[in-house]
Order: sequence, then structure tokens, then C-alpha cells
Amino acid sequence: MHAYRTHTCAALDAAAVGETVRLSGWVHRKRDHGGVLFVDLRDHYGITQIVADSDSPALPILEGVRVESVVTIDGTVKARSDATVNPNLATGAIEVFARAATVLSAADELPMPVAGEQEYPEDIRLRYRFLDLRRETLHANIVRRTKVIADMRRRMEAAGFTEYSTPILTASSPEGARDFLVPSRIHPGKFYALPQAPQQYKQLLMVAGFDRYFQIAPCFRDEDPRADRLPGEFYQLDLEMSFVTQEEVWETMEPVIGGIFEAFADGRTVTPTGQFPRIPYDEAMLKYGSDKPDLRNPLIITDVSEHFTTSGFGLFERIVGGGGVVRAIPAPGTADKSRKFFDDMNEWARAEGHAGLGYVTRKGGEFGGPIAKNHGSEGMEALYAALGLGPDDGLFFAAGKPEQAAKLAGAARTRVADQLGLIEQGAFRLCWIVDFPFYEWDENEKKVEFAHNPFSMPQGGMDALNGQDPLTIKAYQYDLVCNGYEIASGSIRNQSPELMVKAFELVGLSKADVEERFGGLYRAFQYGAPPHGGMAAGVDRIVMLICGAQNLREITLFPMNQRAEDLLMGAPSPADNRQLRELHLRSTADAPKPGVVAAG
Repeated sequence: MHAYRTHTCAALDAAAVGETVRLSGWVHRKRDHGGVLFVDLRDHYGITQIVADSDSPALPILEGVRVESVVTIDGTVKARSDATVNPNLATGAIEVFARAATVLSAADELPMPVAGEQEYPEDIRLRYRFLDLRRETLHANIVRRTKVIADMRRRMEAAGFTEYSTPILTASSPEGARDFLVPSRIHPGKFYALPQAPQQYKQLLMVAGFDRYFQIAPCFRDEDPRADRLPGEFYQLDLEMSFVTQEEVWETMEPVIGGIFEAFADGRTVTPTGQFPRIPYDEAMLKYGSDKPDLRNPLIITDVSEHFTTSGFGLFERIVGGGGVVRAIPAPGTADKSRKFFDDMNEWARAEGHAGLGYVTRKGGEFGGPIAKNHGSEGMEALYAALGLGPDDGLFFAAGKPEQAAKLAGAARTRVADQLGLIEQGAFRLCWIVDFPFYEWDENEKKVEFAHNPFSMPQGGMDALNGQDPLTIKAYQYDLVCNGYEIASGSIRNQSPELMVKAFELVGLSKADVEERFGGLYRAFQYGAPPHGGMAAGVDRIVMLICGAQNLREITLFPMNQRAEDLLMGAPSPADNRQLRELHLRSTADAPKPGVVAAG
């Protein structure tokens, strides 16, 4: 017999009744029923119920062992009675009567529970992540993550892509976040950067003639964490294609990404391949107040500024007259809602840093609220008719500068739909956001900056860069969005060295700057570069959506906390003086502050 097990803890069923078996695993739960001890024995695969009574030599051993101790059980498989069958377990039709028990590793008193799914402080969960990972939901999420990634690879290979690995130690690149820098021991005073993305390398692969590249790529960004982005590192399905238009990228990747969601949908609806809506950026910002719209939400924002150019409601009239806008968010079927519902929405908007959220109530065709009173019943009737609203529908208003109004309207759209239970459940709704601005205005620096990927192809090419207001130029750039999350971003690339230089000149960089910062790519484009494009899909966000998790830490093996600390391994940690000397570095962390004289 095997030293530790003849079966896993998910393998035994009624066909095994009468067999002598050996199982090993963790003591998940113990239940003492007056001389009869029931133990749930758990391993990676599942749970088997172990039984020991006064006739079993294993009883005193199992009585004395703590939960989460690792034990080996020798015993006989028995059928459970009809009344005690557990249909929720793969092994629920049987139990194992323990003839002998061996403690392989005794557990100390636990700092946190493993059995059950109760909430527990995050710092404890991360410090004892090896215990946290034993919990059922998190353990299952990690297993599902590996299966999703394996499915990605299969689908990409089936679509004609080949996986290539790109360097981890590289040069700094303008991807929009801080780099993690690695000091060079061999080259004093110089630093490598961990890649924010393999952007330049994958473009160089296209120049090198590899045609279709993909990689499950680790990426590193020194940025603040949030629920949908972990600090430090993340993984993306990175890909690039030669001789393609953006339409071909979409047509190629919809079956891959849509197919992944379908494979793990578990009964949930997925937008059919070939039917992903393609929504221009400007339209998305108008209708949804976001370039990451959740299409499960049926509410549509409308610009109603023209209704308030002349109005008895002076505030809106002044806003519109001053170049601002008024956006309307419907609140259907709110006739039964009290005034408090509308006032609470207004208070929420103020708490979010906005001036407020105007509203109109309507019940049985009767309008209510200060806006309706001042704008007049005739004006309100015209507004409601234009919006297609009914006699029992309310309406919220976001007013101000276009950017501010769009932001408030988008957040209000989400909150109203959530409060009214309008968001479709059990669905993955995917769409492409297209025609992004190539440039944007940096208010802090008072200059034009790239709005997104600086290596994208501007629509109109050199003619647009030479003769068009930079802030009106669109890019062949696109995002893939699912349920309000950006899950992929990509573009058709600029492969012309002259166009590359001109694009960077408009943000204040010279030809010499381009040659210095992006010399490899710039040189490559001078020796025959094919038209190419691609995208990168966030592995972590896709898995989070599939698992129904609310935070990326629930689908990641060993994440950092909100302060970018690894509480389990104690990172980041100080380097000792020998290490610093080898790297030609000196730490200023403990240096005296200016004006302070060191003791001694």
C-alpha cells in the first residue's frame, strides 16, 4: 500500500464500499457525538468523512489532534444511511471507518479559521496566506484561474498564435505609470526597469517577421492599488499581429475572449461572438458617462442642454449659457419612491465631491420638485416626450462643465440602476470602445499629452498630425469592456519612423529624444516594418469576473496589501550595507533631515 494514500479525498463513492483504503489530508472539522467522532478530512481534491468510535484505536489520536493537522487514516469504506447521505459532497454516499490514524504534522492553534467562509481581517489573511489559501472559495478561485489561463493558451494556439517570452529586465518605457527600477551592479549608476508591458518587444517581433505572437506576460507597475488593480505586478494575455486592420483584430479576438467567458459561464449569459457592440469613445462618454460602460445597466444618459437654453430654472440656464451642459439620467418607475430617495441621491452626489444632483419626480403624470416647478409643465412635458419617459418615471440631472457632468452622470447612472435593481444578473455583457482620442490636454503641465498608447496609429496619419488640432485627432485604438471593467486594450500601431517622430514632437519631445528613449523601435522601423496591431487582455480582471469576486486579491495567490506590502514574506525590506555597496547605492531613508544635527 502507498505510504500516504490509496485514494484522494474526492475519489471514493458507493462502488468502493467494503474496501480497505488509506487517505491523507488536513483535519477540516471535528464533531463529537457522544463517543462517536466524525472528522472531515480534506485535501486538494475534496472532503471525505471519517468516523471513529470506542472500537477504533484511532479515536484517542483523532480526539487529541487540532483542526488543520495533517493525518493519515487507514480504514474501511462504509455506506452512509439514506438519512445521512450528503448530496453536496462527491463522497457524500460513503464514510470511512478509521482503523488507524497517524499524525504527520500537528497544527498549532490557528490565527484564523479555515473551515467556513466568514470574513476575517485582511492583514491576518495575507500574513497567513498559506492558511487562507486552504479556504474553499479562494482555493477554488486559484484552481479556476489556472484553468482559465490554460484555456487562453489553447484558444490562442488554435487561432494561429505562437507563444514567445520577452525580457523582464529592460529599459524604462512611457506606459503611463511609474517603473520599478533595478540597479545594475556591473554598470554603476544605471538601472534596468521591469516591463510595464512587453509593448516595444512585441512590436519588434512583428518587425522580425514572427506574424502572430502571444504571451501570458508578467507586467510591473509601481502604482497605487485598487479593487481592480493590484500593486506591483499583474498578468496579461499579450498579443500582436502583422498585416491586420483593427477589424481583423476584433474578429480574431472575439471568439477567444468570448469563448473563455462561455467556457466558464456556469449558466450565465455571454454576449455572442460577432455581436460585441462597437461604441465610439465620444458616444460612450455621452450615453454612459464612462469609457467602461456596464451594458447590463439599461439606463441611457442624454444631453438635454438645449431644453435649458431658456428656462425658468435659472441655474441650468446659466450653466448652459456659460458653455456647460446638462445631462439627464432616467429613474424609471419611481412613482412609489418617497422624496427621501431623491434627496439621498443628491446627498450622495455632494459626498462624492459634486455640487449636487438635480431631480424631477413624477407620479401619475404630475411633476414635482423645484426644477419642474421653475422650468414649467410645458417644458417638462416636452423634455419627457423627447426622452420617451412615462407618467411614473423620475429624472436626475448632472450639470456643469462637460467632463464634470459626464463623470457625475456616469456614476449616477450606476447608482440609480443599482438602487432600483435594474442591473441584469447572471450575464457577461461585452463591447468594444473605439476611436479614442490620440491626445489630451494636461491641465497640470499646460501641454498636450498622449491620451493612451503613444505607439498607436493616429487616424489620418501624417496629414492629421500636420494639419489638425491635436485634441481632435482620433487613434486606431480600442478597449474591450465587460460589465463595467476594461478587460483589454489595444491599437493598430504606428510603424513609420517619420510619423513616430512627428507624434512625439507634438508632446514636446524631439527627434533626438525619440532616438534616445525608443532607439530600438525607431531603428527597426527604418528597415521594413509591416503594418501591425494587437492588444493586451487583463488575466486578473477576466478571472475576477468569471469567479464573481469583488477584489483581485480573491483570485491571486500571494497578493500585497493596500500599502504594497507582502505581509507573508516581509517585502519590501531593507538591503544591508554590503548589498548597497555592491550596487553603488546609498540609502537616504535613515539619513538626518535637513537642519538636524546627528547625535554624537
